[in-house]
Amino acid sequence: MPALLGRGAESLRGVRLRGAREDRQFHRVTCQDRCVFEPDHSSTFTGWREWIGLPEVGIEWMKAKIDTGAQTSALHASEVVEFERDGDEWVRFTVHPWQDSDLDAVVVERPVHDRRSVRSSSGHAQDRLVVLMEVSLCGRAIPAEVTLTSRDEMVFRMLIGREALRQGFVIDPAASYLGGRPDRAVRRRNRGA
Repeated sequence: MPALLGRGAESLRGVRLRGAREDRQFHRVTCQDRCVFEPDHSSTFTGWREWIGLPEVGIEWMKAKIDTGAQTSALHASEVVEFERDGDEWVRFTVHPWQDSDLDAVVVERPVHDRRSVRSSSGHAQDRLVVLMEVSLCGRAIPAEVTLTSRDEMVFRMLIGREALRQGFVIDPAASYLGGRPDRAVRRRNRGA
């Protein structure tokens, strides 16, 4: 993986720096000339958009946007129905992994983990259900809190937020699909072809 050159080292916790010294009093990194960022053993590079998977529900490939502006991850869900199972709150919803297509829809049942008021980028607050899901991102399976919402008009069916990314991911905003891509037939399916 190529090293990243740049400024703003103080915002990259968990990343070792060559040519830099750490100011322990302020927990800030000061660079000499240019900093070369290298991930430590637990860091994984990701681009601004990635192909992800939801292995627990049988979805191998789905496009997601890596969104550091969102605290919690968000998943496009339709036909959301809340119900009770053994005294616990559960939710049933349908996931459509392909943009502009009903192909390969998956019906999912999960326990309700939480309910949250989430403010959209347009400033509107919306109450959402939160479920726990395993997300496959750049070759790693990570647990994530995922809010259920309608993303019908959005390009990406899923957003990966900061809570999931804190698990050792370094984002390269100039890169895409660092975790790999599915074969051409799967990519065409996502475009509705």
